Amino acid sequence: MQLFDSIEQIPRAGKVMATRLKNLGLLTVEDLLLYWPFRYDDFSQTTPIGELLPMTRANIVGEVAMISNKRSFRRKMAITEALIMDDSGTARAVWFNQPFLVRNLKVGDKVSMSGKVEEEYGSPLMQSPVYEKITGSTIHTQGLVPNYNLTANLTQKQLRFLVSQVIGLAKTLPDYLPESIKKDYSLIDLARAIYQIHFPKNQGEIDEAKKRLAFDELFLLQLRSQIIRRELKHLNAPAIIFQEELTKKFVTDLPFALTVDQRKSAWEIIQDLGKTTPMTRLLEGDVGSGKTLVALLAMINVASNQAQSALLVPTDILARQHFVTLSRLLTKTDFKVALLTRTKQSLSYQEKAGKKEVLKAIAEREADIIVGTHALIQESVKYKNLAMVVVDEQHRFGVNQRQALITQTGGVDFAPHLLSMTATPIPRSLALALYDDLSLSIIKTMPVGRIPVATKIFKDSEREEAYNLIRAEITKGHQAFVVCPLIEESDLLGAKSAKAEYDKLTNGVFSDLVVGLVHGKLKPKDKEQVMSDFVDNKINILVATAVVEVGVDVPNATVMMIESADRFGLASLHQYRGRVGRSAEQSYCLLLTDPTSPKGFAGQAPPSPNVTSGFGETKAASASGYGVPKETSKAKERLEAMLKFDNGFDLAKADLKFRGPGEVYGTVQKGFPELKLASLFDFALMNQARTASLKILDTSPDLSKFTALKAKLGEGEETNVHLE
Repeated sequence: MQLFDSIEQIPRAGKVMATRLKNLGLLTVEDLLLYWPFRYDDFSQTTPIGELLPMTRANIVGEVAMISNKRSFRRKMAITEALIMDDSGTARAVWFNQPFLVRNLKVGDKVSMSGKVEEEYGSPLMQSPVYEKITGSTIHTQGLVPNYNLTANLTQKQLRFLVSQVIGLAKTLPDYLPESIKKDYSLIDLARAIYQIHFPKNQGEIDEAKKRLAFDELFLLQLRSQIIRRELKHLNAPAIIFQEELTKKFVTDLPFALTVDQRKSAWEIIQDLGKTTPMTRLLEGDVGSGKTLVALLAMINVASNQAQSALLVPTDILARQHFVTLSRLLTKTDFKVALLTRTKQSLSYQEKAGKKEVLKAIAEREADIIVGTHALIQESVKYKNLAMVVVDEQHRFGVNQRQALITQTGGVDFAPHLLSMTATPIPRSLALALYDDLSLSIIKTMPVGRIPVATKIFKDSEREEAYNLIRAEITKGHQAFVVCPLIEESDLLGAKSAKAEYDKLTNGVFSDLVVGLVHGKLKPKDKEQVMSDFVDNKINILVATAVVEVGVDVPNATVMMIESADRFGLASLHQYRGRVGRSAEQSYCLLLTDPTSPKGFAGQAPPSPNVTSGFGETKAASASGYGVPKETSKAKERLEAMLKFDNGFDLAKADLKFRGPGEVYGTVQKGFPELKLASLFDFALMNQARTASLKILDTSPDLSKFTALKAKLGEGEETNVHLE
C-alpha cells in the first residue's frame, strides 16, 4: 500500500468503515498514521483471576470454559455470558447485544481480556471487556493500549486494528527534520516516533515519541512565522497620522469610560500605525474586555487619513453583530460601515443595499470600515485604499486567508497594518517565545460598571431552582441562554441535546414564554433570523449549541444555563459564561450536572471556563474520547475551578493540569495554533523550536538545502498560525 491510498483499501476496512473515519477527517493511510491516541490503558501486568479486585481495571489471561447466549425479556436484549478460567480461579464475562461472540469464541480458546472488574455474589465479573484470542500479538488487551477519539459506530478495537495494519508504512514517510536538529535536541526519527506513539512498549517510548512529535509541531509553527516575518520586513505600509482632536471627542462622546488597559492598548496601536512599516500586533483580552472598541479607535484614525479598514471575523452572526455595534458607535460621526458576508450585505448609511451597492461602496471608498467573513477575500472585492486589517478571533483563519486579504491591496511591496485579536489567554512570556518580536497589547481589566457573573453548580435534583431563577430574570425583562452539548439525542452519550431540551421547555416548563432554537445544522438564513430575534428581545430563552460560544453579544441576556456542564472543558465554559454579564445588571451562570457534582455560589465572582468537550456540533458520537465521563473527580475539580477562578489565564493553567499538553484549547480555540501534542505552556520546548528554526533559516533562507522540510512546509500552508 501507499501513504496516499484510501482507507477503504486497507484489508478488512471497506466503504462503511472509510465513511465513519471520514467523520474524523481521516481519508488516507497517512491520515490514519498521523492520528494520535489521547491516552493509554495500562495492561502491562496480567492479573491472576484469583487476585482480581472490584472497581479496578485489569488484564486477565485464561481459557474459555463456557460461553452461551440468552435473552433478557425485561430489557429485550441478547446477553452473552462466558466463564474464563486460569490456574487461580474463574471469572464471569458478560456482553450485551453481541450474540455473534459465540461464533468468535469457542470453549477451549485461550484469550486475553481487559476491562473494569466488578463483583457479583462474591465472584469477579467483567462487563463488556475487550478481548482477543491469543494467537499472535495482542494489541487490544495487553501492554500499553492506545485510546483514540472516536465517532459514531466506530470502536477502539476497530481503529487499533486498522492502525496496526498500516503501521509499517510509517518508515516511508519523509523525515523532514534535519539530522543536525535531531542531534542537537536528542530527537528520535519520525518513523520510530509514529510507531511508538501508537504501540509503545513502555512509558519511556511514549515520552520519546511525544517529545519528537511535539517539537515538530512547534518547529513548523516557528518556521512559518519566521519566514513570513522576514518577508514583511521588506514591505511598506501607509503612515497613519494620529488625529488627536477627533479621537478625544469620540472617546468623550462614548456612553461609558474606557479602562486604563483599553487606553494604553489603543495608544500602542495608534503609534504603530504612524510608521511606514506594517504593524503586526496582537491584542489579547479576556471575553468581554472591550477589544473591539480599541480596534475601532484605530480604525477611525485610518478613516480620517482617507483610507479603509477591514474587520475580518469567523462567522456571519459575529460579523452582523460587529456591523450593528460599530454603526451605532459611529452615529455621531461621518464614518460609514459596510457589511459583507455570504448571506448578508448592508451599508450603515443606506437602509436597503444589495451586494452590488456594497461592492461599489468598498471600491469607491464610500465605506470606511468593512466588516465581513471570508467574503472579504473574494476576488470580486476591490478596495480603494486598504490600510489596516483587523482579524478577530484570528486563530480561526488560515495563513493563506490572512495573506490573501493583505495582498489583495495590489502592491507587490505594500502591506496594510495588521491587528490580530484573541480572547485566548497566553501568558506574555509564551506569546513572545511563540511569536518572537511580535508586539503585544493586553487588556486585563473589564469595562467599568461590569458586575462579575455569579456562578452556581446545580445537581439535577435542583433543576427547579435553576428554572425559577431564569423565570425571575425574564420577569424583569431579561433573557436567558440554555446551552446543550449535542444537537440531537444520543444513546451512546447520554448528554442533553438542544432539540430535546427545546421541546421540553416549549411544551412544559416555559410554555408561556417564547423559546428559540439555534444550532450548527440550521441553514445560515434561519440561524441569522433566530439570532436577530433574540437580539431584538423577541425570544425570551434561546436553546443553543456551540454556535453561541464566540462573539455573540446580547447585553439584555443575564442567565447562561449550561446543561451537562461536566461534559464541557473549561475554555468552552469560559466562553459561554462570557455571553452574559455584558451590562450593568447582575448576571448568572448556572452549571447543570449530575447529582455527584459539587455545589455552591461563587460569590459575585464568575467562574471562567476553559475548554472543550469535542462534542461541538456533532449529531452523535462515541463517548470514548469525547467530553469527560460523569462521576469522575476530574469533572468535579474542573467545575470547582469555575467557582474559584474568573479569568482566562487562571483557568488555562487549571485546564492544563486537568487535560495535559496539546489539549488546552481544544475545539473552542481550534487552530490557535492547532497543536495535537505540544503545549503552549511548554516554554522550554518552544524556545528550542524557535532557536532551531532560526538556525535553519540562517543556513538556507529559501530552504533549498532542506528539500524535505521545504516540501513539508508547503503541505501546511493552510495551517493556522499568526501572520506576524
